[in-house]
This record gives sequence, structure tokens and C-alpha cells, in this order.
Amino acid sequence: MRPPSNNARRRADQVQGLSHEDGQSKSVLSVTSRGTKYWNSGAIPLIAPEILGDIIAQVADVGVVISEDGEVLSVLVNPSATTFKGLDLWEGNDIRNFLTDESNRKFDVRLAEFLDGAENVRPIELNHADGSQLWGSPVRYSFHRIGPDGAILLLGRDLQPIADMQQQLVEAQLTLERDYEDNRGFDTRFRVLMESVSDAIVFVSVHTGQVIDANSAAATLIDRPSDRAIGSNFQSFFDVKKSVDMVQALANHAISPSQKPFSAMLDGKGGQVEIVPVLYRAAGEKMLLCRLLPAGESVARTDDLNSNVLELYHAGPEAIVFVSDTGDILSANDAFLDILHVGHDISLRGRSFADYLQRGTVDFKVMTENAQRAGRMRNYATKMAGDYGSPRAVEISVTKLTAGSKLLFAFVIRDAAKIDPSQSKATSPSDDSMRSVVELVGSATLKDIVAETTNVVEKMCIETAVELTMNNRVAAAEMLGLSRQSLYVKLRKFDLLNRDTDDE
Repeated sequence: MRPPSNNARRRADQVQGLSHEDGQSKSVLSVTSRGTKYWNSGAIPLIAPEILGDIIAQVADVGVVISEDGEVLSVLVNPSATTFKGLDLWEGNDIRNFLTDESNRKFDVRLAEFLDGAENVRPIELNHADGSQLWGSPVRYSFHRIGPDGAILLLGRDLQPIADMQQQLVEAQLTLERDYEDNRGFDTRFRVLMESVSDAIVFVSVHTGQVIDANSAAATLIDRPSDRAIGSNFQSFFDVKKSVDMVQALANHAISPSQKPFSAMLDGKGGQVEIVPVLYRAAGEKMLLCRLLPAGESVARTDDLNSNVLELYHAGPEAIVFVSDTGDILSANDAFLDILHVGHDISLRGRSFADYLQRGTVDFKVMTENAQRAGRMRNYATKMAGDYGSPRAVEISVTKLTAGSKLLFAFVIRDAAKIDPSQSKATSPSDDSMRSVVELVGSATLKDIVAETTNVVEKMCIETAVELTMNNRVAAAEMLGLSRQSLYVKLRKFDLLNRDTDDE
């Protein structure tokens, strides 16, 4: 900014105790008892250039003094405005070099209006930019004439915080609209689901006891329109004593281990219904999803295949174990816990099923490989033992199951000691060999008898291994602790090779 002329300074020194009239405004500078001058009223008195610069810098974020043709004469920046730094390079250059193309056109139009003497020239919003047009900071400028030499003061207010807030508001609005559309989609799917199920479904607030929502099947069952049922007290639909808090009783029933439904009598001629409550929490409030079924119908619905199989699993005399394809125990019933003398199946879950078999992974591989090939395997004889109990002879049946994309095995285990003794096994093919060994006594030496007995026992073991593995030579060799080649040698020795079987 240019300093005021000498005449202006002298006139400022002479205004003490004098009045200055300019049109209808009057300014009087008085002197206090200490000789200090102060401004009473009227027009603005003359201000020293260095003081005026500080005032402008504090009032506005940026002040730019330009000539009538747009040349930047001086730049004043508010120290607290971090956006406007390094603007000293503007001085001596055309301000248009630091505006975007769109702002240049707006600036020329507004500057022309100001120079033409138009009254009440409105402020203008300009976007600044550097040489790469990358800055783009919005500033709101007002035009002020400050000297007879044509200098123009542009007082600017940084609009970037406002622009950032507007952008945040726009993003928030877009987010709300997306959430609104998502909620509408969820609500539509919820309504379609509610109306497509045949069960009577009622949502109840545990805190207030009021019905939050109900489908058409529920409205029909309680003999009230849906619009009347929603907002009503849920207990009012039933013939119960006023002293009984039915909603709280349903909440307690929902978290109890009882699998039986909650029985209640509908008000009027609705009859008795069975209520299956589910307690959950939504938006910090406890809610009940109540499924209402007419008495008798709930018994029929719960008496389906799933319930029957579940009851058989828990209460059946046979031990049942579900095992993953890697051998980990997924679940086991109480009968299996009795065999291993285990208190709870939690201590078994995740452990390998082979750990409890007599021959470990050999037994497990034999059973699972045969079950994978044929779908099931029956009556595999082995022994099982827990961490603390003694080995127990059992018979195991295996079934391959497919749960989605996962492969599972279901093991049904019977205690061999509890098997009916009348179910005697057929005479073993090796009985003739045993009789022939006995007949050797008296006609052969003990050494020859022992050699023959060894061959008989070896043959019986090989036959049993081949039978247990369903002619799986690899599994049989592993079960006997032999190599495959050694097993084939012994099979040929005892003439046990099946000529119709490929000898690999």
C-alpha cells in the first residue's frame, strides 16, 4: 500500500479539538485528561499505513491491493490463515495469472462494474490456482477504493472451510440416501418373507410388551387386523391373569434349556396355542420373535425327521460320533462318552478320532477309505480306549456324509460285550488247518508242529487283515506292519491271491 501524502499527515495533526464535516457525517477527535486522542463518531479518521495493514490482515484472511488494470501492488495475509502462504510472488504480476479460467471471466466483469462506478458492487467468489492450475482455493472478495491514484483493495475471506463442510454435508446426504435405499430393500425382503411363511409371526418389545410387527397369519390367528394388532399389548390377546407378566415369562422361557413350546389360551374363541419364543436384542432393546401355532399342530411339526434323528442321537443305545475328513471329532453322543469314560463331549471336540482306536490311524484309514469308496462300511472289529479306561472290544459301522461342500464320516459304535451271543460267527476257513495241526501230535516232532502252527497263525492273521480291509492290500499290509511286497509274497505262499484280482 502507498503511504498517505504529506498534506494528509498535516491535516491529521490539526484535527485535535476540531470537527470535520463530510456531507451528513461528522468526526470529532477529543483529548482525554492524559492527552490521548480518541475517535468519537462519524467518518473514519486517517490511519497510519503500518497500522492499517495490520487491521486489514486481522479483519480478512487475505488483502490484495491492485491497480485498475489488475496488477498486484501489495498482498496482506492474516497470520492465522495457513492456506495463504508464499503469496509475495504475486506482487508486480497480473492477478489474473493466479486465477482459474472461469474466475478470470467473472473477475473482469465485476472489475468493470466497479470501475464504472456502479453502486453496491456485490462480492465475488474466485478460485485461485497456481501455474499448474492445481490449487483451486475458493476466496470471496469485496472491492474497495482506497486512494485517488486508482488503487483498489480486495478483501478476501477463505471459503475452503465452508467448501469442505459443504462437501462433508453432500457426502453425508449421499450416505443417508444409500442407507435409506438399503433399508427400503431390507424392509421389502422382510415383508415378503413375513407374508410368504405360513407360521404366525409376532415381534414383541420386552420392555413395553407391545407388538412391534405381525404378519397376516398372526392377524388371522388372533382374529384382529394387522393395523390394530401392531401397537397393542401382546398380553391382551390371551386369557391370562393380569398379575402375570406374560412377556417376561416368554423371555425367561426363551433362554431356558426347555425345548417345549409355551402354552397359552387366546382370548375369546381362539383356542389354545403353542408359542415358540426367540429372544434377541436390536438397537439396544430386547425383542421377542414369537411363533404362534395352534395346539396339536406344533406337536406334529416338531415330530418330524430332524427331531426324531436328534432324539435318537442323544438317547440311542449306540455310540454315534461325527468326524471330519481329517479325523477331528465334531460331536459325540452320551453313549460314546460312556465307552471312553468322558464327562462331556467338549473335551473330545477337535481331538483326533484315531487317538481312541486300538491301531490308531491304521484303523481310521481302513474304515474311511472303504466308506469313501463304497459309501459305507459295516461291522469293523477293533478296540477303543479313552485316556483313563481300559481297551474295550467294539464293532464300528461307518457312513460317508456330505454336508454342503464338506466331507464327514458318521461312526456308529457297538460294544462287543453287549452283542447277542446267539449271533455266533461262522466257522473260520482256518479251522481245518487248526485240526490238522492237532492231528500232528504223536506223528511229528515238536519243532515241526511249532513250524506248522506258526504258518497257521500267520495265515489266519493275513486272512483276517484282508477281510477287515475288504481286500485292500495296502491297508492290510499297513495293519500287519509289512511292506506291500512282503504281503504279496505271503499271499502267494498261502495261496490267498485271488486270480481274478489285478496284482498291480
